[in-house]
Formats: sequence, structure tokens, C-alpha cells
Amino acid sequence: MKDYSADKIRNLCLAGQRGCGKTSVSDAVAFVTGLNNRVGSVDSGSSFLDYTDAEIARKTSITTKLMACSWKDSKLNFLDCPGHSDFIGELLSAAKVSDTVGFVINAPSKVEVGTQLQWKALDGFKNARFFFVNKMELENVDWQAVVNSIQTAFGQQAVPVQLPIGQSDSFKGIVDILTSKAYEFDADGKAKAVDIPNDMKEAAESARKNLIEVAAEADDELTEKFLEEDTLSDDDFQKGLRLGIENGTLFPILFGSAGKNIGISPMLDFVVSYMPSPLQMSPFKALKNGDESAQEIPCDPNGKPIAYIFKIASEGHLGEMAFFRLFSGTISSGMDLKNIQTGNTERATQIYSMQGRNRIELSNISAGDIGILVKLKDSHTTNTLTEKGLDLFIPPVNYPNPVMDVAVKSKSKGDDDKIASGLHKLNDEDPTFRLIADPALKQLVLWGQGSTHIEVLNEKLKSRYGVEVELIRPKIPYRETVRGKCETKYRHKKQSGGRGQFGEVHIRIEPNKRGGGFEFIDAIKGGVIPSKFIPAVEKGIVEQMQSGGLAGAQVVDVKVTLFYGSFHEVDSSDMAFKIAGLMAFKQGFLESKPVLLEPIFNVEVLVPSDFAGDVMGDMSSRRGKIAGMDPEDNYQRIKVSVPQSELYQYSVDLRSMTQGQGIYTMEFSHYEEVPHDTAQKIIEATKAQAEADN
Repeated sequence: MKDYSADKIRNLCLAGQRGCGKTSVSDAVAFVTGLNNRVGSVDSGSSFLDYTDAEIARKTSITTKLMACSWKDSKLNFLDCPGHSDFIGELLSAAKVSDTVGFVINAPSKVEVGTQLQWKALDGFKNARFFFVNKMELENVDWQAVVNSIQTAFGQQAVPVQLPIGQSDSFKGIVDILTSKAYEFDADGKAKAVDIPNDMKEAAESARKNLIEVAAEADDELTEKFLEEDTLSDDDFQKGLRLGIENGTLFPILFGSAGKNIGISPMLDFVVSYMPSPLQMSPFKALKNGDESAQEIPCDPNGKPIAYIFKIASEGHLGEMAFFRLFSGTISSGMDLKNIQTGNTERATQIYSMQGRNRIELSNISAGDIGILVKLKDSHTTNTLTEKGLDLFIPPVNYPNPVMDVAVKSKSKGDDDKIASGLHKLNDEDPTFRLIADPALKQLVLWGQGSTHIEVLNEKLKSRYGVEVELIRPKIPYRETVRGKCETKYRHKKQSGGRGQFGEVHIRIEPNKRGGGFEFIDAIKGGVIPSKFIPAVEKGIVEQMQSGGLAGAQVVDVKVTLFYGSFHEVDSSDMAFKIAGLMAFKQGFLESKPVLLEPIFNVEVLVPSDFAGDVMGDMSSRRGKIAGMDPEDNYQRIKVSVPQSELYQYSVDLRSMTQGQGIYTMEFSHYEEVPHDTAQKIIEATKAQAEADN
């Protein structure tokens, strides 16, 4: 592939609801641009981009694929993103390095909830956006209804730049409003210029006038001209159109069919002609390492290299690959770069681009382009590579918190280390999941974005690292505390010939404020316990606090005062006082009105209004406390606090309850007392499990 300057590069990612046909559009592009000798098919498993075993089996994209292709003397870096909400991190990463986002709309379904949620997720990104209405050949398609749904969801600045010739079975071409020309497509997807059908001329003229009006709003000077003349000259029209797209006040709508290869080449023409190059976008901001002061980075091939790694991928036949966008400078093979996050030096031994599963070697890569580095020693997703001495980094993507937890249990003894190691390596590729090892619970807990996300991670563990695991319900990190106050004493005395053991302590146990933790107060007077033994008493108390007295959970938020005791000149020791402190707390804890605490999460559920009642009813059945409900367009955002124990598999339940249209976020809030009846069940279950284990 030849070198392209930044003005000839278009970086775009494809977004949209799962099943809208993003990958089919990419497959059609691969055929039209000569990368493939046929149009691949997701359904038949012959897709040019969805080629992994997991994607072929599921018939859906799981990871973002890069497809670099040439069109009209320009380079297009297509990033085909998964539409499944479990893989939203892939879209966020791709949008970070793209100048344009193309939202693919399934024509029969019109705007779907997944597309709206993705649109909201990209609110903080400054990408240009357009719509490609796909599957125009299917039954029950009404193109005007599709446009209406787009404008209802995303505003009147979403405007057609094409009109379809026919729809459903009769769909055969498009009218280009910008050039006032029409094209029909044959069975091979080749376009032929035709006259605009007579019955469409009036609609085309009206659509052009509407487009001119929206384009005029992109600039105050153009607005004045339009108000004076009720139109714009061709040059001003083109200027307003490009400005509107770049600054986000105009979202073009195009039409086509990936399955019939209709409208694909006009879409590519439009992207090359009207969607922004890296030079036309606002300069990216980099932060200075240390004080994080911002600095604008112009897209200059002669500047110092700054590369942002947006994706790490590892495939058996290709090895580990670091996908990056070069925001400034030029990188050549053999160049040394510094990883700002790790401080290590990385060598760009080989540089590649990607076309589906095929790697294309490059001798160098310049500002504005997207490429791949291999054999990096210690670089991860969201890391920045720069020239030595340039202490700047690109701010990373803020990924959503994972919402679904499962415990990971090895099927074979001795595989625990391999599981942890494998998941940590996968986390370098995918920062949207979290791994927590809780020694108190003796479990490895995996937090993911949903059930499919966790399934895919499990499959990767098996295929790459040869580790089979069982996914089970995680234990809940309960805590214990006290509501009452008591004084207790314990004398540890042991004589077994020779030197004995002696230590006596008197302690007071009382509640500390919630979140106040453990507080130990030394109130010994007159040396009744030598000061050298006081730390041992505290150590014994802390040790006993780790296993509590109700359900074996850690004790928190207590205040313990050591106020009296006695010792023996010969038999007292650190160990004797540690045991005395431990046993005193153990018996005193049960006399201080102990209670069980459970973790509470703040959950926000976004669902279509029709499902709000069902979701709130379900949350109430999970002991959830509704904190509020806010309308957002045709949705309701339900805010609720829920015990963690009631949220297991909620991702699956919500999807079922809302026909796949609901999503949620969750964040730890605080610990709260477990209701008495529920606490008793937990305590009894814990004791039964302990007996079974013994």
C-alpha cells in the first residue's frame, strides 16, 4: 500500500445496533475496493472481517477489525465495531481514533435502542457523523419513516443527501441530491447513471432545498446569505455542507443495501469528498506527564511522533498486535519510542496495516494514519508511545464500569495461577473487565460488561491458555459490626512445665461511626499491662476481626478500648497477650449486639418507557429502593439502590425483561445492615457450608 498524506486519509468507524449490517457493509466495501473477489457473508461464515471461530459461531462481531482500503486516490481506514452492548468498549476505543462515525441503520427496524445508546455513549467525542440506511431491499421498508425516526432520535440536522429509487423489492438505486444525478445498480453492484425518475423530481428538489437550509446554518455568513437570497450558490452550499459535517451541525443520511451491493460506491465517494480528513479536525489535546497540563497536537508529519494504542489483539496466526493512531510525526521501521505509562523503550521493528485478517507491511507511517506494531515488550491498551524526551500522553478512554460478576473456579487442580495469569494478559487487550482476588472470600471474581462478554473471555482462556474454568455464583463480601456496647475480660493462662503463658485483658467494645473503620484505644494506667505487650493485644483483636462471629465476615467500624489487665513477671509474653486479646474480642463481639452488613450498589437502568413499570417492579422484588425516575426522550432512567446479592445475573434478566433494549450501570455505594430474617438465612447457610468443608 502506497504512502498517503493526511489530507488523503479518512478514519471512520461503523456503529449501530447489533444486526444492522455493519459488517455486511464492510464486506461490500472490501469487494468494491478490490480487497476481496466476492461479497462475504456473516450468515454463511464467509465474512472478510468476522473470521474468528467465536464470531462465525455467533454470527456477530466480537472485536473491532481494521480494514484499510483505497478509493479515489484516498486511503480509508474502516474500523468495523461490534454492535453488542457487552462490547461497547470496542466502539469507544475505535471512536477515540476515528474522525468520522458512520451509524448503520436497519431500514425495516428504523432507529433501534442500541443505536441510540451508542450515540449517547459518544457524546463526549468530537467525531463527524453520518447515517447509512442499510437493507433497503427488505420487506416493509418505508424510507420516509426511517428518516422520520432518525430525525426524531437525533434532531432535524440529520438530513438526506440521497433519496432511494424504489424500496423493498423495487429498490434499485439512489438519487444524489448534491449533484442532482441518479444511479441504478445492476446485479453485480455496478452503478449506471440514469435520469431522475419523473415521480421523484419534486421530492429531490424539495430535499435539496432542505439540505441547503441546514448547510446554511453551519456559518453565520452563510445564514445571512440564505436569508437574503433564499438559497446558496453551489460553492457556498459545498462550504456549508462540509462545515456542518465537521462541526456536528449536519448529519448526512445515505441509503443502500450491503446484501445487493447497492449504494456502496456512492457512500465511499461521499466519505472521500465530504467527511473530514485528520487535517480538518480540531487538534487533539495531549497532557503533560506529571502536572497533566493540556497541549494541542497538530497533525504534522514533521512533528515529534505521538502514537496512542487503542487496541491490543492477539491471534494465533498473527501474534500480538498493538493497533495505534499516529497523531503527530512519522514512525519508521527500527525507530525507538518511549512508552509514557511504563517508561520502557519500545522498538518499532515492523509496521503494518490491516485488511481483514491480512497484514500489509509498511515502511513508515505518518501523522493521521492508523497502523499496527508487533513484538512490543510491555505496552497496553490506552498507552502512549512518543519520542524520547517528549513527556506527553493522549488521555485514555473512560470505559464504563463492568456490571456483571461471576466467580472463576478451576476445573483442574493447580490451574489457579494459570487462570489469573491468562486473565491479566486478556485485560491488556480488553480493559473493560475487572479481576478481583479476595483473600477473605477465597475466590477470584471476574466483573464483565454482560453474559456474552464473560462467555467470550472464558472461551479465550480455554483456546489460548488451555485453562478450563467453571463460572459460579460469587460470594458476597459481607461485613459485620456491632450496635451495642459491652465490657469483657479474658485471662489466658497455661502451665505445661517450665515457663508458662499468662496474659489478662479487659476491653470495651462499642460501635464506631459507619465508615470509621477500626479504632484501638490504649487506656492502660499504672502499668497494669506493660507497654511492650499492648501492640500484641491489638494484633490479636485485628486477627479475630478478620473472621467475625456471625457469618465469618470481616468486622468493621468498631472501637475497642483496652482499659485494664494483669501480667506475670515470668510467664507473660507477646503471644500470651495476643491470644488474650483475640479471645476477649471473640466473646465480647457476640455480647455487643452484632449485625451483618451487605454491600449496596447504586444502579441506573435506562429502558424504553414501555418497560419502566416491569423494571421497577422487578427491582422492588430484589429489595431495591427506588431513588428516582427521569425521562430521556422515549426512555426512563431509573435510579435505585440494590444489595449486591440481588444483582447476580441481572444483565441476563434485564435483557429478557426488555427484549434486549435495556442497559444499566452500577457503582458501589455503601454497606447497610441486612434485614434480620435475611441475615439469619445467610448465617445458617455459612455455618452449613463451613461444616461441609470440614
